[in-house]
Amino acid sequence: MTKKLLALLIMVFLAVPVVAQEEDHSQQIRFGYLSYDSALVRMADYAIVQANMAALRSAYEAEMQRVEDEFNQKYEAFLEGQRDFPRTILLKRQTELQELLQRNIAFKKQGLDDLQKAEREAMAPLRQRLDAAIARVAAQQGLALVLNTDANACPFISPAMGVDVTEAVTAVLNVLR
Repeated sequence: MTKKLLALLIMVFLAVPVVAQEEDHSQQIRFGYLSYDSALVRMADYAIVQANMAALRSAYEAEMQRVEDEFNQKYEAFLEGQRDFPRTILLKRQTELQELLQRNIAFKKQGLDDLQKAEREAMAPLRQRLDAAIARVAAQQGLALVLNTDANACPFISPAMGVDVTEAVTAVLNVLR
């Protein structure tokens, strides 16, 4: 869907200069392009966000490992004693293990959700600064639009018609810090 919309936009913007040339030969629509992800990685704060996320991920992994070890210990104790337990105690321990397993599964799912949310929140200011830098460069260079070349969305861009704005955006990002 996005590729189709992008292709349609490109065709419209490439068709407009043809119509405009018939009316006025001096004006041509220009566009820029860059890899959004590459520009994001170049930001100085990106490394800080990644380090913070790695620390948070490590804390969650350590807790998940602790809970898993606790479950394994209780399960081993259950297996060792199940022949000797009276039926009531056996059923109680089985229920406890099932509840513990369900809580562990829920914790892992919640932990993954929390990590994704934390990453989105941590990256939001970087994305906003990057968007502002792209808008500033586009305005300075008189560009009609800036294409994101990630995910092979634009397999070919004519250097005569498009401008690689990666370096200009990086320079603006260094100023916006």
